[in-house]
Amino acid sequence: MNNLTERIYLDNAATTPMDPEVVDAMVPMMREHFGNPSSSHGHGRKVKNVIEESRGKVASLLKCSPGEIFFTSGGTEADNLALRGSVASLGVKTIISSPIEHHAVLHTAEDLHKTANINLQMVNILPNGHVDTTHLYELLNKYPNAIVSLMHANNEIGNMLNIEEVGNNIHQANALFHCDTVQTMGHFNFDLSKGYVDFLCGAGHKFNGPKGIGFLYMNKKNRVTPEITGGAQEREIRGGTENVYGIVGLAKALEISYRDLEHKHTHISKLKSEMIQALKENIAGIEFNGDPEGNSLYTVLSVSFPSSDAGNMLLFNLDINGISASGGSACSSGATGGSHVINCIKPGTDRTTIRFSFGKYNTIEDIKTTIEKLKTWY
Repeated sequence: MNNLTERIYLDNAATTPMDPEVVDAMVPMMREHFGNPSSSHGHGRKVKNVIEESRGKVASLLKCSPGEIFFTSGGTEADNLALRGSVASLGVKTIISSPIEHHAVLHTAEDLHKTANINLQMVNILPNGHVDTTHLYELLNKYPNAIVSLMHANNEIGNMLNIEEVGNNIHQANALFHCDTVQTMGHFNFDLSKGYVDFLCGAGHKFNGPKGIGFLYMNKKNRVTPEITGGAQEREIRGGTENVYGIVGLAKALEISYRDLEHKHTHISKLKSEMIQALKENIAGIEFNGDPEGNSLYTVLSVSFPSSDAGNMLLFNLDINGISASGGSACSSGATGGSHVINCIKPGTDRTTIRFSFGKYNTIEDIKTTIEKLKTWY
């Protein structure tokens, strides 16, 4: 099954296919509007206006000021800008995070611990994969001048954080709050006018937009020094000629996501529920990681399969049978040592873990076909 259009794609947490409406919005910026937005002539002004219109669209959807949106190359750069910028500019002495964060946060925090002598504290994770908020608040009381970096939804197991409640409690402790919302952007309404978060980020390719473009929301009370210098772009926060068609595509993708929010949530939630029920009925000893039927992202399902000869080759067998899924975060594919998330919540497990993640183009037939294939190996 070499034709990708014939395959079943269940790895939407890694990336999503571009919406045709997004492609249509981007094409004119490639074919016709090629000017450099930093140029003062007509070609440049036209493109600069398009960028600011896109920035305004994103800000309007998130209920914040356009001046609080900074375009980046993706979620990883946005995370780095928030954390490194806070240490460099905002007097942060302690980073409080968790051992199941995305490596864009974990590796950045570890690097700042080593190179900038920043105190790094890890909040406990409960057996069901949720953050131990009692321990979080204990750490906040113990360590002043802190920034807390916790993701809205875990990219591997889907567990969600109540960012509004947690953010308000973090601010009561006079700390900053950075939230990686890469997995949830385009899936939930965010009202940033409420002020519960200082930094928040998104990546276009996670909500049916283009790769290579993301953004950082930075509350207007906080301004950090740039990590990429060499130009005055993005109001001197991020140097480099702007990815114009990426910016247009991201804004269009977010607009479509908000337009279709309710329908998408209903459709994809049914797919996840169908998958959970079918796995329970057809594979003895199946286990789910995290809190899949509780406070969990509706697009992600992490499954641990019983140990077996077939299970050891499960991801490969799915692939050669035309089903694309993931063994964990795609950002760490090829890395040794397995998933740091699964190792944290189920240390020493010998089960094969597969992450199935669903998108708006998936169907019930995709789920049924996948279950039929899985049944042949168990």
